[in-house]
Amino acid sequence: MGEVLDLFPEDSAPSANQNLPNPKNLCEIIVGDARNVLTGFPDGHFQCVITSPPYWGLRDYGIAGQIGAETDVNDYLQDLVRLFAEVRRVLADDGVLWLNIGDSYTSGGRTWRDADDKNKGRAMEYRAPTPVGLKPKDLIGVPWRLALALQSAGWYLRSDIVWNKPNCQPESVKDRPTRSHEYLFLLTKSERYFYDWAAIQEPAQDRSQRAKNRRSVWNVNTEPYPGSHFAVYPRALIRLCVMAGSRPGDRVLDPFFGSGTTGVVCNELGRPSTGIELKPEYASLARERLLKGR
Repeated sequence: MGEVLDLFPEDSAPSANQNLPNPKNLCEIIVGDARNVLTGFPDGHFQCVITSPPYWGLRDYGIAGQIGAETDVNDYLQDLVRLFAEVRRVLADDGVLWLNIGDSYTSGGRTWRDADDKNKGRAMEYRAPTPVGLKPKDLIGVPWRLALALQSAGWYLRSDIVWNKPNCQPESVKDRPTRSHEYLFLLTKSERYFYDWAAIQEPAQDRSQRAKNRRSVWNVNTEPYPGSHFAVYPRALIRLCVMAGSRPGDRVLDPFFGSGTTGVVCNELGRPSTGIELKPEYASLARERLLKGR
């Protein structure tokens, strides 16, 4: 799947399909399209998958054919269903998939979006048209559309977890509540699977109480990251997924590696991991972050 490098020059981004192992030999980064890279892995290679695909119509990564930039939301869903079919193949029979996905609104006919001082990643050179059957300003419902499509494709849909963000980014809207949550779906390949419920129990409030099973609303603050990637999920969120979905030594996959949060947490918890990232600049960012260990 490409040349294995110890390091790459700071002034040179890695080329496509290069493997970038971190110094602890627990994480490798593969630069390429996950739809192609995954075909090189054997069946059942990973115990746990944790990922957050590009959200539909919200980001422009500047790469032709990128997932999330489809004109039709149904094409986006089909692209992800096909990709996750390959993810399902490389997942162990008792493995789990943690899928973080956010929602979006119809563009209302706008064809581009300017930069935002508080969120540089908002700038886009394209905006998808309003999907057939929806109206301007409609909430599209992408998370549940995807979850049900994956369920129809054979995945077991075991839980919908609400990631509540107590420190969510403010919005200037005055005609609806500010969005402060995203969905995290737990999907499995088989009816029976590994899930360490005890590892993520909610702590007792006082000595007179016992720890209790983790509820389906997770209150986790967003986590700022000084790098140039603008879609970073917090380590505290991923830590729960890693602990519940794998044992020390189990292999973890993130097919949309981004800034490398999954790899950082896996290193902390002793899980070898593989991250696949389409954009070389983001792979470089993740590599730097893994070297620093945070």
